[in-house]
Amino acid sequence: MELENKTVVVTGSASGIGKALTERFVREGATVIASDRNAEAGEKEAGASGARFVAADVSHESGVQKLIEDVWANEGEIDLFCSNAGIAIGAGPESPDAQWRLIENVNVMSHVWAARHLLPRMLERGEGYLLNTASAAGLLTELHSAPYAVTKHAALAFAEWLAITYGDRGIKVSCLCPEGVWTPMIQNAPLLQQTAVTTDVLVEAVLEALSQEKFLITTHPTTLQSFQNKAQDYDNWIGKMRRLRTKAMSLLQGAALSGAGEKQA
Repeated sequence: MELENKTVVVTGSASGIGKALTERFVREGATVIASDRNAEAGEKEAGASGARFVAADVSHESGVQKLIEDVWANEGEIDLFCSNAGIAIGAGPESPDAQWRLIENVNVMSHVWAARHLLPRMLERGEGYLLNTASAAGLLTELHSAPYAVTKHAALAFAEWLAITYGDRGIKVSCLCPEGVWTPMIQNAPLLQQTAVTTDVLVEAVLEALSQEKFLITTHPTTLQSFQNKAQDYDNWIGKMRRLRTKAMSLLQGAALSGAGEKQA
């Protein structure tokens, strides 16, 4: 897909990956509708980039539906829908049900709801593109938050299903699975910060994948190698992840202690 003169929607646009995608898509000549539940920050960033802003809370189906209907009413068709909004909360199974439900709604169901309302019209046209943001955690895992790991696995699985089911009917699907990217999402993840890439690197990967209509988009050369290692020897990979989690938690504890020391000083 070439973006010039296309109508593109980006959710989670107020910061991080969504903000970077919005800015670059505008520069590529697309008509971009940026959306976020943070109306103040979202409006500001959209205005600076040249996008139109629509406030929407994608943790509810009604928010996704109203966003899509707003774009249909104002811009007409939607060529590319970037279901990018995501959150990271919770720890293990002890995380409250309310946290599990919220992260499932944002990280998984928002993709489902977008497809539910977009696909009938896209299928009627015989074309449409869905870009769903998951995470390398969907291919591998996440070392701090079980809800994040579980929902990103589910997001990837849903994108796979869409690509398989509708790929022969004109629907293109790409799934963005980045490792650490310098956004607010990794501010409490020192291990990810060690190899984090800029949003500029991520955006270039997205543009290349969209131009080639590739399904899987990664940001680090290690992602697919780790995925292959996982498939070839699951037990060995789990052992490595245990050791890596020990390192990650140690770094996190050290950062917390350092921060406490700075506050006391």
